[in-house]
Amino acid sequence: MATTSDIGGLRSSPRHSGTIVNKFVNLDWKNYMRFLNWMPAALRMPEPELIDHAGLDSAVYIRIYLVGLKLFVPITLLAFSVLVPVNWTEATLEHQSRDLTFSKIDELSISNIAYGSKRFWTHMTMAYVFTFWACHVLYKEYEIVASMRLHFLASEGRRPDQFTVLVRNVPLDPDESVSEHVEHFFCVNHPDHYLTHQVTYNANKLAKIVKKKKSLQNWLIYNQNKYARNPSRRPTRKIGFLGLWGGSVDSIDFYTSEIDKLAKEEEIERERVISDPKAIMPAAFVSFRTRWAAAVCAQTQQSRNPTLWLTEWAPEPRDVYWHNLAIPFVSLTIRRLIIGVTLFFLIFFYIIPITFVQSLANIEAIEKAVPFLKPLIERKGVKSFIQGYLPGLALKIFLIILPTILMAMSKIEGHIAHSVLERRSAAKYYLFILVSVFFGNVLAGTAFEQLKMFMHQSPDQIPKTIGVSIPMKATFFITYILVDGWSGVAAEVLRLKPLIMYHLKNALLVKTEKDREDAMNPGSLGFASSEPQLQLYFLLGLVYAVVTPILLPFIVVFFGLAYMVYRHQIINVYNQEYESAASFWPDVHGRIVTAMVISQLVLMGLVSTRGAAQSTTVLIPLPILTIWFHLVCKSRFESAFVKFPLQEAMMKDTLERATEPNLNLKVYLQDAYIHPVFKGGNGHHQPKPGFEEETNPLVPTKRHSQLSTPALSKHGSNSISSSSDTNV
Repeated sequence: MATTSDIGGLRSSPRHSGTIVNKFVNLDWKNYMRFLNWMPAALRMPEPELIDHAGLDSAVYIRIYLVGLKLFVPITLLAFSVLVPVNWTEATLEHQSRDLTFSKIDELSISNIAYGSKRFWTHMTMAYVFTFWACHVLYKEYEIVASMRLHFLASEGRRPDQFTVLVRNVPLDPDESVSEHVEHFFCVNHPDHYLTHQVTYNANKLAKIVKKKKSLQNWLIYNQNKYARNPSRRPTRKIGFLGLWGGSVDSIDFYTSEIDKLAKEEEIERERVISDPKAIMPAAFVSFRTRWAAAVCAQTQQSRNPTLWLTEWAPEPRDVYWHNLAIPFVSLTIRRLIIGVTLFFLIFFYIIPITFVQSLANIEAIEKAVPFLKPLIERKGVKSFIQGYLPGLALKIFLIILPTILMAMSKIEGHIAHSVLERRSAAKYYLFILVSVFFGNVLAGTAFEQLKMFMHQSPDQIPKTIGVSIPMKATFFITYILVDGWSGVAAEVLRLKPLIMYHLKNALLVKTEKDREDAMNPGSLGFASSEPQLQLYFLLGLVYAVVTPILLPFIVVFFGLAYMVYRHQIINVYNQEYESAASFWPDVHGRIVTAMVISQLVLMGLVSTRGAAQSTTVLIPLPILTIWFHLVCKSRFESAFVKFPLQEAMMKDTLERATEPNLNLKVYLQDAYIHPVFKGGNGHHQPKPGFEEETNPLVPTKRHSQLSTPALSKHGSNSISSSSDTNV
């Protein structure tokens, strides 16, 4: 996708002739009169056309916002019809101790229900109603998305990953190279279906050289253009660190010399990678003659030793994260253990700033405990700014750098696809938001809010105070929704951050037209950071639906605005970097179910501290039923996201043979999984993508072991199949 002027996809440039002001600010008032025309336009494109235009990943991501609307609009209407009147008419908080801090919003929450009141039965009944409605919405949506995925896979065009599997942990053989070993194994065990293969190389050092060379070429072009504009003066630069100090040299000669040095270094490293057996990793992309054969190989165990010859579907070529293919498979478990421990400490480290944020959110409680701060806080405008806006803003600032850290941690874990990296990073971010943002804010906020009561009451009264105080955190989360949700959607429309970043890059980094195109690249949607933030709104809506329903309209408005805005952005702005066919949906479903269980446990805890412990037993079946529902959905739909039906594969193969009988599949696949640093160079520098197609299923081997492949026989394929594990 690219930036377009309308739904039809016609490209328009943001730069136009005119005054300097016109280059940065659109002064045509007619455009502002038509500003909101994008809203109906964003909703006009049908979903099948959206899938063709932006891919299934983008279309299904938009459905997350739609699920939020389907879920929370009925819940909001029911909660305001039943729960809000029940809470408001009790008027319990007005008769509580003066030391208890509360607001008008809290009078509409469950905290306003009297201790031991029978009105809690209304909340428990609504909890069942909300749970059943959420299960209905999630089941239907899982069914729809699974059907969309299967239809997409059945109808999409030919792609290399449909015929290819990634084989990892190839055992070393003293008599054969990795490439020969892979060919021999698959010719023996898949004699009628194996087509070709491409071994993987540790070309990370070569990739760094190529990247540095491209950067220097950009500088050379920049200086050549500069000299062309002013031939009377050749550009110069200093040879010290970053060109900041040292002797001056001719820039064109300097960069030409540096590029020549790197070209020689690149040639040497390229030859080393190709010729050095140690540069070949024990992994390969193996391609088959049919989709059916690839599906069988990707979804079955290849060896009697379950730790060897591990197969999985190959990512599509643009989804491959080549850097991690150089990581030894045996080190992945250790890497993931280290990252897990690191994530644990990172989550709890962030509780410190979260606690500080809560101290800002509960300034009145701090005034009671620390009176000397009161004169400063009570200044005109200071108090309203601190309580109304600063806490949410401070929390958002603390979270800005976190997605980058989590993505780096996911890369260290060794995942080999960008889509998997984003899903794993999203899982870490969700866990962080759940523990640090939600539970951290609730617990720290409760401690600050009722600080004086904790200090002066008996220990057996503390659980009761917590039960009253947790619903009162709705005020902070409403502020957070306004700052992060509503303001975030508005910022997405205006795209202020990309605009600022573009002008900074244009002023400091852009040297050529290619650099300018890169600076103008809008990028992709950013699933790793956006989806976990969405899950926080599901969590808040489900937790506070029964506890403090006044929060629900803010959630509904967010989902409604975000649905329109991101539909427009996906159609007209963002690029699609890869296509995973909505493989992330089981994670989305599981996190919403997790939010449901958390909301039920929170309600059980609240009601038990409010003198309704006996009636709390009525809520015990809720989390059990919810987990059972999740297991039903998992068994019913999840296989569509991790496996490819052999029936569908055979249908596509049969149709392709009928429509394209002369297709040369080997030519189509031979360059698909070559490392990018080997593409576009001289042919003799490129590693061979595979071997010649093998027509004899009985493959000669270089081994001298007594357990080698049997002698040639008309019935040899049967004997080979039975002893394949021994041979390899």
